[in-house]
Amino acid sequence: MRRTASIALLSLLALGLWSGHAAAQPPPDGQLTIAFDVSIALTFLDPAETPGIGVPFVFLYALHDALIKPLPGNDMAPCLAESWKESPDGLVYEFKLREGLKFHNGDPFTADDVKFSFLRYRGASAKLLHDRVKSVDILDPHRIRFVLHTPWPDFLVFYATPATGAAWIVPKKYIEKVGEEGFRRQPVGLGPYRFARMTPGVELALEANEQYWRKRPSVKRVVIKSVPDRTTRLAMLKTGEADIAFVMIGLEAIAIKTDPKLRLAKVIPPATWWMEFPEQWNPKSPWSDRRVRLAANLALDKQALNEAERLGFSRLTGSIIPSNMESALRLEPYPYDPKQAKRLLAEAGYPSAFDAGDLTPMPPFTTMGEAVASYLAAVGIRTRVRSMERATFMDTWRSKKLGGIIAAASTAPGSAAVRLESFVISSAPYASGGYPDIDDLFQQQAQERDRKKREALLHRIQRLMHERVMFGPIFEPAILHGVGPRVEEPAVGLSSQLYFPAPYEDMRLKKP
Repeated sequence: MRRTASIALLSLLALGLWSGHAAAQPPPDGQLTIAFDVSIALTFLDPAETPGIGVPFVFLYALHDALIKPLPGNDMAPCLAESWKESPDGLVYEFKLREGLKFHNGDPFTADDVKFSFLRYRGASAKLLHDRVKSVDILDPHRIRFVLHTPWPDFLVFYATPATGAAWIVPKKYIEKVGEEGFRRQPVGLGPYRFARMTPGVELALEANEQYWRKRPSVKRVVIKSVPDRTTRLAMLKTGEADIAFVMIGLEAIAIKTDPKLRLAKVIPPATWWMEFPEQWNPKSPWSDRRVRLAANLALDKQALNEAERLGFSRLTGSIIPSNMESALRLEPYPYDPKQAKRLLAEAGYPSAFDAGDLTPMPPFTTMGEAVASYLAAVGIRTRVRSMERATFMDTWRSKKLGGIIAAASTAPGSAAVRLESFVISSAPYASGGYPDIDDLFQQQAQERDRKKREALLHRIQRLMHERVMFGPIFEPAILHGVGPRVEEPAVGLSSQLYFPAPYEDMRLKKP
């Protein structure tokens, strides 16, 4: 009884401390409007649907919360999980959950929601996670244990970081009550903002969650508008219709930089742009010849692309794995050498121009695709730039239906192993083929608990990728956002792992 009374007293004291802290903060005020660069898909609001890209986390960071996630100063900050521990044999991970939290609809947050969210998850690496986890055991309402079949050094990277959405928690009781369609229409989460209304593909309105555990948001309402056209986003920023304009590159970025009323916020997250050659696995395709793939790499003036697209702020690279990721191998970019590119094409049997089919850029970056196509054409590789809507592009890429060349990009956080699992090994969702020796090395590193030995295996894979010219790396892009005069803190770059304004509760408008 004494122990129960002590716990109750501590809970009341903690509640009082939080209430006092909240009372000291001014109430949320004002509206901040974001001009978003792609169409807003309903799946972006559901953690269970998270693909291996960064875009959905723009919305998950607002509406939902995770056991662990990147926050300023800590790439694996405790959030819904106050703490966690791994067993000495690497088979058990136990999480202590934060108590007293409630979903936006008032349902209490418990271990039941964590287990339900994991089992419901069907996004990137879902099969990998479900196959490797033997059981999920609820020890009490605020303690949960994951038991693995075999030791897996990357469990936390795949489960509890934005490499996937598996540890982003949704309310079990609410979804069981309203069903999947009901949750899709009215998503409920634990994040700093709650769902207010949405016009699918057009606009999302969010209201501040004043009970958010980390801090009370200072902005009352955040409106995210889908504006795929950069010139329109720039116009909205200039007129004040938007306060932040996402991903402003090229001429629009220059216009912002030279406007005294506006500013550029920039960050280089763990992201990469590259050329993907999905037909390299087809022996009848020109892309099956290493010399053709190498010629395509030598054809690109990457620094000129950097200057034109990102004002020179990006980092050139020879790898599709960002250099600031764990176990990344720093590789020098292929040089710009169009004469050698033409010689290689002639040796491969293409002394004059050949038709390489479509060149499909990651939407909405059509200018990037056009620039790459222009450089390729200059050495005799003719392509047709094919524009697609973002959701359609991702579905088509995952379905292995894209041929020719893909001007690809990924801003998804994680590690070298996560990138390999997403884009390189034969079973990767975005790979059209692979190499048995690389697949074997990947399986070896997945079981290796010695960090140095494991990193050596990952580096060996990356060297093989480079030697075989599996990809055409371009640069690690600087993500540039336009910021209007009303914004004091856009929250861009507070975490180096994220390319978007985050955490949302740290955004601030200037006082009138």
